[in-house]
Amino acid sequence: MNSEELFSEARKLLPGGVSSPVRAIKPYPFYVKSAQSSRIVDIDGNEYVDYCMGYGPLILGHAHPAIKMAVIGQLDKGWLYGTPIEQEVALAKEITRYYKSVDMVRFVSTGTEATMSAMRIARGFTGKNKIVKIEGGFHGAHDAVLVKAGSGVATMGMPGSSGIPPEFTKHTLQVPFNDREAMSNVIDSFKEDIAAVIMEPVMGNVGPILPEDGYLKEVRALTKEHDILLIFDEIITGFRLAMGGAQEYYNVTPDITTLGKILGGGFPIGAVGGRREIMECVSPAGKVYQAGTFNGNPVSLTAGLATIEVLRSENVHGKLNDAGNSLRIQLRDIVADKGLDYTVAGIGSMFKVFFVGNVRNYQDALKCDKDGYEQFFHRMHKDGVFLPPSQFETNFLSYAHTQEDIKRTIDAYEVNLS
Repeated sequence: MNSEELFSEARKLLPGGVSSPVRAIKPYPFYVKSAQSSRIVDIDGNEYVDYCMGYGPLILGHAHPAIKMAVIGQLDKGWLYGTPIEQEVALAKEITRYYKSVDMVRFVSTGTEATMSAMRIARGFTGKNKIVKIEGGFHGAHDAVLVKAGSGVATMGMPGSSGIPPEFTKHTLQVPFNDREAMSNVIDSFKEDIAAVIMEPVMGNVGPILPEDGYLKEVRALTKEHDILLIFDEIITGFRLAMGGAQEYYNVTPDITTLGKILGGGFPIGAVGGRREIMECVSPAGKVYQAGTFNGNPVSLTAGLATIEVLRSENVHGKLNDAGNSLRIQLRDIVADKGLDYTVAGIGSMFKVFFVGNVRNYQDALKCDKDGYEQFFHRMHKDGVFLPPSQFETNFLSYAHTQEDIKRTIDAYEVNLS
């Protein structure tokens, strides 16, 4: 059965034929048979250089041998106990070693659970109700943060999905990214009932969109001044920009941090951590309830520990960040040579070509030529380069990408970007 035939079957069994909306590539998605290093192979026999990389977790590439061997070793011992295990202590120590914002950690199964728990913890600790989020920022698929974009400077939250009562988002406020005045105004207006500001320090799910110079430090100062917790959602940037994530890279320390993706080495995981006094509010130590059958899963923890060891021992970030800088420079040269009003954005091993001029927030990103990007995606795909199918997703370099991969990719951009 080929991809087209399999998708025809899938549409009868899965909503839209897929298990997550971004995978619904038109006219039908390709189905992957295997993946190794920087390449994926579909069931039709086509091979692609992969810059999706599982949407971020696979910083070392597909099927890295160190992770594979660690996981096999754990599988021989069992893969679910429902009890505390040594690896959760070991991985918590690694997190607290690199994230000075974190004294204690609660492991969960997904990034969505991590951000949902972070917001609950913030509310429980402060006794306040409202959360400020960045317009266009993605913090998982739970009700309080599935909020429609607005055009106002400070937008009251309205549900961005059917099935969410307006009451569920009435305590969610939105401000544009990189807008200091908007953040100051919303805090001044609602400061008595704001529990926390939650933000991606680098916007990843519409981006990447980088913070302007001084922006994160100013948000940190505003939240401290008004006794509001600052949550950094580092599901994407954690262990990617540096061992200590974006907070190390930009030298800004939040009160609560959420992690995922790379933390599990490609296996499902999430984590929420923060100062001891905050995290001791979490059950069973405190009154903020959080639980899960798969919290602290042995396989995910083992894969995460193996990933961190490779990152630490092989100077992965230094090499990856250099490769990312070189790639972005070459892409900017292509855009300039073709006279295109596009933006090449990114940091470290994250990159993207926005089909629009300067992008500093979500409203700017919405001006992209989405149809043009979709056509470009299909041309690149035909040439054996797999990019995320949405204009509003980040491309990821991995440690497995070779100079040959990058040259092939640059050549494909040169031919297909228009």
